[in-house]
Amino acid sequence: MDQGKIWRHFDFALLGAVAILIIFGSAMIRSTLLSSPDGGAFEMGRQVIYVLAGVPIVFVVAALDYRLWGAMSGAIYALLLGLLLLVELLAVASFGAARWLDLGIVQFQPSELGKFLITLTLGTMVAANSDKVGKLGFILKSLVHLGVPVALIFIQPDLSTSIIYVVIWFAIMWAAGVRLQHLALLGGAAAAAVPVAFLAVLNTPSLSYMADRIIHFIIPDTTSVEYQDAAYNVRQALISIGSGGWLGQGYGHGSQVQLRFLKVRHTDFIFSAITNEFGFVGALIVIGLLAFIIYRIFRAGTLARDPFGSYICYGVGAVILYQSFFNIGMNMNLLPVSGLPLPFVSYGGSALWTFLFGIGLVESVILRQKQIEF
Repeated sequence: MDQGKIWRHFDFALLGAVAILIIFGSAMIRSTLLSSPDGGAFEMGRQVIYVLAGVPIVFVVAALDYRLWGAMSGAIYALLLGLLLLVELLAVASFGAARWLDLGIVQFQPSELGKFLITLTLGTMVAANSDKVGKLGFILKSLVHLGVPVALIFIQPDLSTSIIYVVIWFAIMWAAGVRLQHLALLGGAAAAAVPVAFLAVLNTPSLSYMADRIIHFIIPDTTSVEYQDAAYNVRQALISIGSGGWLGQGYGHGSQVQLRFLKVRHTDFIFSAITNEFGFVGALIVIGLLAFIIYRIFRAGTLARDPFGSYICYGVGAVILYQSFFNIGMNMNLLPVSGLPLPFVSYGGSALWTFLFGIGLVESVILRQKQIEF
């Protein structure tokens, strides 16, 4: 295909929605940090660098034929495992977890990039064995392919990201036509194993905090100091959302944000900060933009010229859908608190670059579709 002509098929609507979210997210990051000693100048400077460095990622990845990634699937899988093993040796610990590699200007989280690397390797595997998707043996083989990186991520410890990898597997296998009876069999086996695994995690000091967090969410122990610490920010998030009303208290004037009652307000709880300052309408616009992005990605999957292209889109779309849903859910105390940022909005370079890499992959599929429609 003529490289000069394919760019006319570039999905500017998708990229435009992503750009709006990033710009708005950067503005909100500034607002959440106005009460900091330096007015958030340091973090905003870094965020601007993250954004400027991230923009070319979309176009470079889009320019590459996505099928080249399939040809390098083995090397990509080895790279993913190598990065996760490197985390075990050199990771920088933060909030009790060792998930980041210090690259100087940014702390890089390999498991973030791994979300889309596993999408590429698993997508290649399933596309190359489309005639075996209905066989239990192949499904188990795909689970082993997934299970190795998931195990390395889980022991960091990072349960929330581990679950995202399982979501990717489900999205790709569902798109490939996996049999419902096989899913039911695996679901039954998982349901039987969960209690045993939960008890094992609960009795492992380095992993027990994950089990404790789930227990406190389901059965709140109001007398526990740990519960009080965990519940404080959720309570402030709910106050932030409730006090925002329909139109919010105004940019830079949110009481819970500017008086710093809401913690980690520029990362995990930025949705609460948005609602505090822009109200229900502002939150609805953010959710609408995320929904539009997810729609365009899944739509690209239905128009892809081959199964591998479809699996890339479904994997990327599933990650953004799940992570958006979970982040907003935990802000509203509907789900347990986890370290999942809001895509394209929360502060940070590693997650932003990873999501832009995913958008680049989707654009690469779109550029090479047989049929282009709005």
